[in-house]
Amino acid sequence: MFGANFLNLIFLPLAIFFVRIVDVSLGTIRVIFISRGIRIFSAILGFFEVLIWLFAVGQIMRNLDSPMHYIAYAAGFGMGNFVGISIEKRLSYGHRIITLVTQKDATVLVQSLRGLGCNLTILGGEGKMGPVKIIFSVVKKGQVGVVLGAIQKFNPNAFYTIEDIKAVNEDTPAAKNGGSWLPVAFRTVFQKMK
Repeated sequence: MFGANFLNLIFLPLAIFFVRIVDVSLGTIRVIFISRGIRIFSAILGFFEVLIWLFAVGQIMRNLDSPMHYIAYAAGFGMGNFVGISIEKRLSYGHRIITLVTQKDATVLVQSLRGLGCNLTILGGEGKMGPVKIIFSVVKKGQVGVVLGAIQKFNPNAFYTIEDIKAVNEDTPAAKNGGSWLPVAFRTVFQKMK
């Protein structure tokens, strides 16, 4: 009797909670891959996401009279979103465009960013308070923190935005020097499958 109660009241709700974390985390990463046009990995993640989800829903359907199962399902969904976003932040995949607008002389900042290996495009513009420099740089996601550190060091009052980029022309010299997060063998196969 104790074994059945333990299974229904403790073990199954915990199992549902943890599989929902995995399921929703996979879903979050899958959506990110879809937004970047990565079909193969999106399909693989989708397969496992649904497989895990079916297990969780199956347990709920077998225990419709147990509020603990519902709570575990909902809590796992919420925690899965948190974990999925945390994983996405740690993935150094993809590129970002940093747009920087500054009124201050940007010579030292530009030299510093170029010293970090950033390719920059610099335009003159007119802002609310007068002339400004607009600096564009496409960087790998893993380099964003370093670039922001340089911006804070040389011009802490600069206005900047960071945006995701779906694709970058990999044929440019800058992209070739930066490489890719995929090993060369996989990169070739992956490009053909896209």
